[in-house]
Amino acid sequence: MIINFAHFTPYASLFGGVLIGLAAFILLAFNGRVMGISGIFSSALTNHPFSGLWRWFFLAGTVIGPLIYLGFREDGLLMRPVSEGALLYVGGFIVGLGSMIGAGCTSGHGICGLARLSPRSFIAVMTFMVSAVVTVLIVHSGS
Repeated sequence: MIINFAHFTPYASLFGGVLIGLAAFILLAFNGRVMGISGIFSSALTNHPFSGLWRWFFLAGTVIGPLIYLGFREDGLLMRPVSEGALLYVGGFIVGLGSMIGAGCTSGHGICGLARLSPRSFIAVMTFMVSAVVTVLIVHSGS
C-alpha cells in the first residue's frame, strides 16, 4: 500500500480541531448542552422555533462555514461522493437510526463524550470505528 502525503494538512487539521473543541467547550459551559449534531438537529425540528434559535444558527454555520472556506481556495476541492443513488439514502437512514439507538452521534460521543471521560461514549466510539473499518474492508475487498 502506498501512502499519499500530498493532502497531509497537520496545521489546518490542528486548527480545525482546536476550533471544534473550543466550540464544544463554549456550548457546554454557557448553555449546558453537548455539541452533538444529531441532537441539535432533532431538537431544532421538534422544539419551538424561537426557544432554541441558537440551534438554527449552529446548523446554518455547519453549511455556510465550508462554503466560505471554499471561497478562499483557489484550487477548489477534490470531491468524490462516497455513494450514489438509493445506497446514499439507505446509508443516511442507517446512520440516523444508529444515532437514535446509540443516544447520540459521532460528534456528540467522539468529541464531547470522550472529553468528559464517559464510558458509554468510549464504547460508542469504538463501535463506530470498528464498524467503519469493517465497512471499508468489505466495500474495497473487490477492488
